[in-house]
Amino acid sequence: MRSARRHFIRAVGAAAALAPLGALAQARAPITRRIPSSGETIPAIGVGTWLTFDAGADRQRRAALAPVLQTFFERGGAMIDSSPMYGSSEEVIGELLAKLGKRGAAFAATKVWVIGRGAGIGQMEASRKLWGVERFDLLQVHNLVDWEGHLRTLKAWKAEGRVRYIGLTTSHGRRHAELERAMKLESLDFVQFTYSLADRDAESRLLPLAAERGIAVIANRPFDGGDLFDRVRGRRLPGWAPEIGCANWAQAFLKFIVSHPAVTCTIPATSRADHMLENMGALYGRLPDAAMRRRMARDFEAP
Repeated sequence: MRSARRHFIRAVGAAAALAPLGALAQARAPITRRIPSSGETIPAIGVGTWLTFDAGADRQRRAALAPVLQTFFERGGAMIDSSPMYGSSEEVIGELLAKLGKRGAAFAATKVWVIGRGAGIGQMEASRKLWGVERFDLLQVHNLVDWEGHLRTLKAWKAEGRVRYIGLTTSHGRRHAELERAMKLESLDFVQFTYSLADRDAESRLLPLAAERGIAVIANRPFDGGDLFDRVRGRRLPGWAPEIGCANWAQAFLKFIVSHPAVTCTIPATSRADHMLENMGALYGRLPDAAMRRRMARDFEAP
């Protein structure tokens, strides 16, 4: 996340600007979304771990991530999304969950990212040990790599109770045609793809198809890799921000995403506790309706 983000926290009225987020959280229930295949609900704001939790062997960096994850849970978060592709992130997550005593509070979601059935099984088992969980809540095929073979394994594991939910992912707006084909053919619990104010391509086909097929959606890259903050640099929050309880641009970006009826959860990534606090503020208060979403998109696209 870019350091420019810190410049966008704006007061949008006395209540929103002065009331601590903890007080807001106590006064209002968190925004949750239903997983269509089961009816279970989960908090609409999760956390991604690409780059941000890849602390390697640096003990100082690892220790600095503990308050980040603690803030996430304190503000009502549950879904933690990772992958073997993300360097040491899974090992760091496992260490922090144990340190914070939060293994039971996490909705643990990771991916398989390798070619071959045997290699995939070995990778998923290794991930489970790194996280220190008995089973994952969600296992996904990362960026559709060898997805047909891995999906057979995941279906068998789900039937055996070794994983609760299964799904497919893509990112950066790639391979949408292949993901669409898979969504039409397969029985999936989740799909994950890019969706944000900067990239709304999924609105045309993937989001309507997910709603039609009863598939939960995880929106990745909600801040467009941090570029969204650069695009609004120096701009005040628009007048609609206090109407939906947004005290900063991060909350506006996130509320736009999770207000789409087909979106289940979005997973902003950060390695800073103050940014996590901002992000989790989007888990409370009003969501924009369809008319407000159109205003938000117009205002964002305005020069």
